[in-house]
Amino acid sequence: MQLLRIGAPGSERPAVRTADGTGYELGPLTTDIDGAFLADGGIDRVRAALAEGSLPTLDDPADGSGQRLGAPVASPGKIVCIGLNYRDHAAETGAALPAEPVVFLKTPDTVVGPYDEVLVPRRSVKTDWEVELGVVIGRTARYLDSAEDALACVAGYVLSHDVSEREFQIERGGQWDKGKNCETFNPLGPYLVPADEVPDPQRLGLRLWVNGVLRQDSSTEHMIFGVAEVIRYLSQFMVLRPGDLINTGTPAGVALGQPEPKPYLRAGDVVELEIDGLGRQRQTLGQA
Repeated sequence: MQLLRIGAPGSERPAVRTADGTGYELGPLTTDIDGAFLADGGIDRVRAALAEGSLPTLDDPADGSGQRLGAPVASPGKIVCIGLNYRDHAAETGAALPAEPVVFLKTPDTVVGPYDEVLVPRRSVKTDWEVELGVVIGRTARYLDSAEDALACVAGYVLSHDVSEREFQIERGGQWDKGKNCETFNPLGPYLVPADEVPDPQRLGLRLWVNGVLRQDSSTEHMIFGVAEVIRYLSQFMVLRPGDLINTGTPAGVALGQPEPKPYLRAGDVVELEIDGLGRQRQTLGQA
């Protein structure tokens, strides 16, 4: 089952696609796929409605070939990101392996759809790509004690693109937030897959291409801190609420880690990325 949102920015409507590729409207159940929907047993209600056959079929394709696909989760309350969470990525950037998760935040308004244009910021010279596993929270998480408790708070998993501007991030005062929060810097989707339909979040292949050249090719098994530990750890410092998004880090292969001249993104470049079972994105870079 894949939860998705279809339509123009600000006018998306919720939908679901089943294993046979059929799409259904979720309007009879909810106005949107958001934190309130997830907290109120929304995924279970969708399954029940599908079993009853009570949902209307979509009139247009739910595969990105028809109307625009928006981000599959509306208005995350917050986006919490984990830096340097793959051993090979830490090595390629010359950073020491972190003893604890490196945490930073992205603003929710960076989120765009999986096929939307990504804008290279004005005066940017080091816009970079990062394929990441996104975790969407489904129930409130605070001061969790165990991995089991942490995973029980996951609503589902999603493909996330943590676009970054490295000069802004590293060379302009040491504030990562400046290089992470430019407009359009978090394409999300194409769909949200319920947690119980992802057998093991630590066994997912993830890949990214730039202009047809494979740049990242790894697996979530190489995370330093796995999904369960990231959630448990974060819950000691902040309350995670339904609809919040966690970006769990990127593997090696980013432009920052390449030899000179580093192939940073420019307007006109095309980035494609995918995670096993979570779909594929494609963005063309434009200029802000």
